[in-house]
Amino acid sequence: MTRETPFKQVDVKRALKGAEQAGFVVGRIEIDPSGKITVIARQEAAEPATALDEWRAKRARATEGH
Repeated sequence: MTRETPFKQVDVKRALKGAEQAGFVVGRIEIDPSGKITVIARQEAAEPATALDEWRAKRARATEGH
């Protein structure tokens, strides 16, 4: 018997995308046993760690909405 989770992956994605569109840099996401999703922002903006990270970030912004 499988246990049904009180949230779906799409719920987490929606919360993450909403926080990012609001200008937050997400530090972590917490989900409690009831399914409540909490998005915790970082104190300061994150800089890409490598040139590859920077390229990925630019590519992600360029393809949003497609």
